[in-house]
Amino acid sequence: MSITKEPFGSMPDGTPVHLYTLTSSGGLEARIADYGGTVVSILAPDREGRLGEVVLGLDTLEDYVDRSPFFGCITGRYANRIAKARFSLSGTEYRLAQNDGKNHLHGGVRGFDKVVWQARESGGGGGPGLELTYVSEDGEEGYPGNLTVDVTYTLTSDDELRIDYRATTDKDTVVNLTNHTYFNLADGGASDALAHELVIDADRFTPVDDTLIPTGELRSVEGTPLDFRRQMAVGARIGQDDEQLRFGHGYDHNWVLNSGGGGLALAARLVDPISGRALEVLTTEPGIQFYSGNFLDNIKGRGGTVYGKRHGLCLETQHFPDSPNKPQFPSTVLRPGEAYETTTIYRFGTA
Repeated sequence: MSITKEPFGSMPDGTPVHLYTLTSSGGLEARIADYGGTVVSILAPDREGRLGEVVLGLDTLEDYVDRSPFFGCITGRYANRIAKARFSLSGTEYRLAQNDGKNHLHGGVRGFDKVVWQARESGGGGGPGLELTYVSEDGEEGYPGNLTVDVTYTLTSDDELRIDYRATTDKDTVVNLTNHTYFNLADGGASDALAHELVIDADRFTPVDDTLIPTGELRSVEGTPLDFRRQMAVGARIGQDDEQLRFGHGYDHNWVLNSGGGGLALAARLVDPISGRALEVLTTEPGIQFYSGNFLDNIKGRGGTVYGKRHGLCLETQHFPDSPNKPQFPSTVLRPGEAYETTTIYRFGTA
């Protein structure tokens, strides 16, 4: 098990960016940049033991700065959407950037995906680790409070990429962090992922309006194309004439996990039947956003590979979208003296 560091270029202001390669004893390899805390690459073995790329990515730092659709990054201060880019907290209304129509998405114009994090190697987590720290100042992107965020990536001997998040604040604020990696277990995004088979341990989901904001309802998946309680191909029902699929242009919804966020639990399992690669997602979060890559539009990716529509999919563990405006949803409020702490594990194997 090891970790190495190499240059990955410089930001326009001259800030250097580095790429860290974490290698496990089982052969799994993850490459992570301190720009955006971005997972640039993951190599995982297939059923024959052959290593292959399983995430979508770009070749250069400039590509990530100029045109990345959130490939592999940490999203925050609030992952997912906030309706009308505003919320009220402790008697004060806060207005955020409208960067998704009239709504706010993934922390705004310059979210956590677009900053350089302070990085240091860490140990003691069962394998090579990379600890990333960023201080989001009071008022950044409209959010209240100085928020100190630590995200630690650990590659374990069990072929797991473990992500531990921690944040503290000096003023009442909201926080919801996730990782936005696009997976394709077959070929890293050279073809679509519609044949991948998915299980999500959720009896309910949060239906959305036509701007992808949750209505506030927790609706049963029973009898809908969003029922993934049994293993089902991603593409099996994605073209059905269903209002929720029309609104999302496919799957772009939050599932209410049966675990309720009460502890680390299995949330989803993804299998590519051709290569035999499998991915299990475990989390302490109460929700997971399954996004089927509906807006990937012939993006020139790593090594010249062209990523088309649905060539990758995201399984983003999270609190629910628009929770600051939905008091019936699990709270995303963080107050001084408290700590936001959450863990997600991406466990690789074969089926």
